[in-house]
Amino acid sequence: MTFSRQILIGLVSGILTGVFFGERASATAWVADGFVKLLQMMVLPYITVSIIASLGSLKPAELRTLGLRTAAVIGGLWIVALTFAFLVPLTFPSIQSASFFSSSLVERRQPFDFVSLYVPANPFNALANNIVPAVVLFSIVLGSALIGVENRERLLDVLHVAKDAIARATRLVTRLTPYGLFAIAANAAGTLDLQQLGRLQIYLIAYVVVALLVSLWVLPGLVAALTPIRARDILRESQDSLITAAIAGDLFIVLPALTEASRRLLARLEPGSAEPERLTNVIVPASFNFPHTGKLLSLSFILFAGWFADALVPISAYPQLALAGLVSFFGSLTAAVPFLLDLFRIPADTFQLFLATGVINSRVGSLVAAVHTVTVALLATCAITGHLRWQRGRVLSYAGITVALVIVVIGSTRLLFATTLSPSYSKDAVLASMQLLADPVEATLATTRSPAPATSVPPLETIQQRGVLRVGYLPDALPFAFVNQKGDLVGFDIELAHHLARDLGVTLAFMPVDRESMAAQLDDGYCDLVMSGVAVTTERARDLLLSDSYLDETVALVVPDHQRDQFERWDQIRDRGALTIAAPDVPYYVRKLHELLPLATITTEPDVAAWFAGTHPDVDAFALPAERGSAWTLRYPAYSVVVPGPDPIRVPLAYPIGKRDAALARLVNTWIVLKRKDGTFDAAYRHWILGHDATPDRPRWSIVRDVLHWME
Repeated sequence: MTFSRQILIGLVSGILTGVFFGERASATAWVADGFVKLLQMMVLPYITVSIIASLGSLKPAELRTLGLRTAAVIGGLWIVALTFAFLVPLTFPSIQSASFFSSSLVERRQPFDFVSLYVPANPFNALANNIVPAVVLFSIVLGSALIGVENRERLLDVLHVAKDAIARATRLVTRLTPYGLFAIAANAAGTLDLQQLGRLQIYLIAYVVVALLVSLWVLPGLVAALTPIRARDILRESQDSLITAAIAGDLFIVLPALTEASRRLLARLEPGSAEPERLTNVIVPASFNFPHTGKLLSLSFILFAGWFADALVPISAYPQLALAGLVSFFGSLTAAVPFLLDLFRIPADTFQLFLATGVINSRVGSLVAAVHTVTVALLATCAITGHLRWQRGRVLSYAGITVALVIVVIGSTRLLFATTLSPSYSKDAVLASMQLLADPVEATLATTRSPAPATSVPPLETIQQRGVLRVGYLPDALPFAFVNQKGDLVGFDIELAHHLARDLGVTLAFMPVDRESMAAQLDDGYCDLVMSGVAVTTERARDLLLSDSYLDETVALVVPDHQRDQFERWDQIRDRGALTIAAPDVPYYVRKLHELLPLATITTEPDVAAWFAGTHPDVDAFALPAERGSAWTLRYPAYSVVVPGPDPIRVPLAYPIGKRDAALARLVNTWIVLKRKDGTFDAAYRHWILGHDATPDRPRWSIVRDVLHWME
């Protein structure tokens, strides 16, 4: 049995195992991690020794030619990659979308540190911490300096022996590939979140079909059009490495194998010559540090995120996106993508979508990256050795086939999306279906206001006597208190009210309160405290006894999607002159808006839903905390939340205490401290504000559970 067939059997067996056992297949994760680490173990030593030995054996003129021609090849491939990345949005249909609040909305990102990534102040630290670009630069500098050193042959002999030993060790590890890919495939297939991938199917399909077109035809076909090497030979010679890179989702681990595949292909052009091997030993590891085609295709995610969040990146901004992507992709994608999202004012919580697509796209991207690496090695080596050729007929034939394939692939994919896969908006249903995290205590819900019970007993004593905690709530105070589709009162503060009642050993009675008469209702004993996202102001501190602050919100503006880029900074908004801004009827914050926007007209609007429904078309924006505004945009996805810069403005929240009872206030303050320490507040924040697990988790589909019913 050939090694490629063993790899295929391991891959298919792993997928079937994952589908059969579902989440239980995660038991193979330790095998998968161990296999990847074994492959990684040899790569950095290989890169260091290979570059130093290969560069050290060159002459100065050869080094100059190598650098210039390799750079020209990489630059040309960048243009190809960017072209295809910008073709992906042509497949997207029209949708509406919105997102829960994300803390990244208010975070100010650190600038990309290009120097630290590439300039190794301590090369041993770079080696120890796997900082590949710094290791490569150190190796290039040392190898280049070795060119002019006398008696360099002594060191070169040692390095060549070391390189051969590393290559042999790599081949030994590579023999484990069928078993390693089995474990990787089983773990991935068993733990894949099908529901999440279903929401992202448009981008996944578009990215995969374009990436496969680039990796299976565009890049190999380009080599075949410009050199004597055939496209099918490229794929056949490197197929084992391409499969490994794709399944493991890691280009780094197959660099030695790609070097060997490139050397074998080039050896057919110059049998017996050592030149191809010497050149590929430099080109392959050195090119790893430059953005490859797989990375640049990820720019299509920025365009997808803008489309998904209804914050489209205009075509006029594509050159800026291309330049920013090239620079930022010298680092990691997980650092570059949030930077690009922030640069183009796309909601930063869409980065979670990027992480979700990684299960599929990182693997397909690694396949493209592996083909890119082989393409660079072949084209650059042929350019240096004189095997690069320009035959007009072959080039025009390649261009014609490529254009035809692009039209067919893009057109058919767009037709597929438009007819069968165009998603419907469902985030409003997700919000409406949210339920309390913990088991609720017994509770009653009043929807109309009733007179306060006459009593002179302090609230804390009254609570214990009647065995009921009367909690005031503001109706539809998203996401702190609202009624879900089942008719249950839920939300961040309602969740905490159940915790407080449970800790006091009493039941609950929820009482609706008015913002305007809240102080009077609390003084009359209508309710014991209000738990409904009440903002702290100086006026309220004068009229109410407030608990300690338990959460900070962020001042933001809710605007129509197409206008979000006009409200990104306070000075930018001021320059627009006489705007009309609506805000809740909270005098303190109305005055704050007047200070920030002296030329704007600030109107008060107690009914947030009325503004979203379009009853005030003359209002340019609604001032709401970002946490609340994000929840409202789930109901009304045509709007977006913007946190104007440069620095966010915080709004503290607290619980107003009935009858200004100091004993109850002390108890609530102590309870807040305890619930912060035991993680209750954090869990409620993640669920109700960030939307984590907004949809109840369901066991991953598997044959053993859903077909054979061997387990619940």
